Amino acid sequence: MQFLYFILAALIGYLCGAIPFGYLYVRLIKGEDLRTIGSGRTGGTNSFRAAGLGVGVLTSVSDVLKGAASVWLTTWLLGEALGPALLPWAQATAGVLSVVGHNWSVFLKFGGGAGTGPNVGWSAAIWGWIFPLAFLVMGGMLYFVGMASVASLSMAAVTIITFAIRYAMGIDPTAAYLVGSIVAGLVVTWALRPNIRRVLNGTERLVGRRAKKREMQGKSVGR
Repeated sequence: MQFLYFILAALIGYLCGAIPFGYLYVRLIKGEDLRTIGSGRTGGTNSFRAAGLGVGVLTSVSDVLKGAASVWLTTWLLGEALGPALLPWAQATAGVLSVVGHNWSVFLKFGGGAGTGPNVGWSAAIWGWIFPLAFLVMGGMLYFVGMASVASLSMAAVTIITFAIRYAMGIDPTAAYLVGSIVAGLVVTWALRPNIRRVLNGTERLVGRRAKKREMQGKSVGR
């Protein structure tokens, strides 16, 4: 019976994650298919490219919330049945599957994003300080490095380190959240393989301040 509960947690996580908010917002506001724009992904960065800052922020917040919702729903529906020993593993299962659902959404013929939003969301549902931490880490990386992929990978690493510290200190009674963060980080890294190759060969897309700086340099050279 407990096995069925974990299957249910996985389904909750996947279906929450699979809701393609970025695709829906850009389709509604711009009438365009986000998958044909920029990187083709459906997360906040590409939504920003396609429809501006407001839609990018809305998409990012929605993606975080769907990751959090996967944990909240799992806790609400299965908490009493599983008990304190098994519930953290079900929560982590739902969280990881929200990242999988975001990246390979059944509603988009198994296309999607890179999973950073739901990864932050499910982690923040476990420990709320993850959210402001993500704001600082990713905001700093986007400002100084200007690469969304590097920001995403950095946040995945920070999440793993955070749960490792919590587990080592005895704050988390089981390794469930640490294991979940590692698996989710691997899922994010797998989705970002093309970006990692571009970072290594110096052709990765820039965003924000660095993108504007490169654009201005290009205009100066062209004069």
